[in-house]
Amino acid sequence: MTLMTFVYLIAGLVLLVAGAEVLVRGAAKLAAQFGIPPLIIGLTVVAFGTSAPETAVSVQSAWNGSGDLAIGNVIGSNIANVLLILGITALVAPLLVSRQLIRLDVPLMIGASLLVYALAWDGSLSRLDGALLFAGVITYTVFLIVSSRREKKSEDADEFEAEYGLHETPKPYAWAINLGLLIAGLVLLVGGSNFLVEGAVQMARALGMSELVIGLTVVAIGTSLPELATSVMAAFKGERDIAVGNIVGSNLFNLLCVLGLASLVAPSAIPVAANALAFDFPVMIAVAIACLPIFFNGYSINRWEGALFVAYYAIYTTYLIAHSNDAPWLDAFQHAMLTFVLPLTAITLAVVGARAWHKQR
Repeated sequence: MTLMTFVYLIAGLVLLVAGAEVLVRGAAKLAAQFGIPPLIIGLTVVAFGTSAPETAVSVQSAWNGSGDLAIGNVIGSNIANVLLILGITALVAPLLVSRQLIRLDVPLMIGASLLVYALAWDGSLSRLDGALLFAGVITYTVFLIVSSRREKKSEDADEFEAEYGLHETPKPYAWAINLGLLIAGLVLLVGGSNFLVEGAVQMARALGMSELVIGLTVVAIGTSLPELATSVMAAFKGERDIAVGNIVGSNLFNLLCVLGLASLVAPSAIPVAANALAFDFPVMIAVAIACLPIFFNGYSINRWEGALFVAYYAIYTTYLIAHSNDAPWLDAFQHAMLTFVLPLTAITLAVVGARAWHKQR
């Protein structure tokens, strides 16, 4: 593995994070100048902007024929968003969970995860599958806009106005500056995705690991940095419900929009590895389902639950690396997971869910 591999990876990550920030700020201010309410901007431009790195990397990978990298990036990002990022954020400060997330958004995330799994069950994601997924994100976005207009929360609007400077009086030719920011953000995202994909492919070849594993780990964590920054900063500022909403919204966007666009632009149907269908997809679905009893338990995520999430992400990553390298202790590790860890987790989640349900009656 050469020095240039690390240069590509680091440069790609830096450009992706910077590009996402510049793109969101430019697009948010430009939308405000056209009279779009701040809350709508927050629900669409800002929420989707944090997933811009995943979009750029997966679309670029699909376009280049690296389907495993595109699939691994989305699955890995969704797992990392919940277990790693939400776990770290909960360790910073216990998080609040809104009732809408439990009643609507988390079930939608679970449903989208199952839908993608069903579409990929035949071993590929076709353009028709991509069109169906992309139609889903359009429907979800329209629903958000309509429902937010009915139940507009002034505190959310004030928050987005302050964060992105939407309350400031536009200066002359401000539209040109904001349009320039938007274009610059897109250029940075495209350049960053090119660097990151190239570096990831080189790393996979040098280490003898599959593109799927690299996508599930290195690329997934790298493209999830905007979500990490957004959620941790929200927790520090006391906006603890937004930290959770950002993760759930990002996961929905990854499944519907990112995979939808990647499937639409790919030269042919994106192949889905058998390993992903047998292991990584079920893990992603299990993580999504596990959110319900934990979120429902007092409508909060405590520090011990955050620590549990981070521990499970460490176990998941360890398994991926061990499996790809055929580690001699892999069989013992799998036996311990199947015999002790997973059953105990299932029992704990069932007890937590039952107690929370009993309290609500």
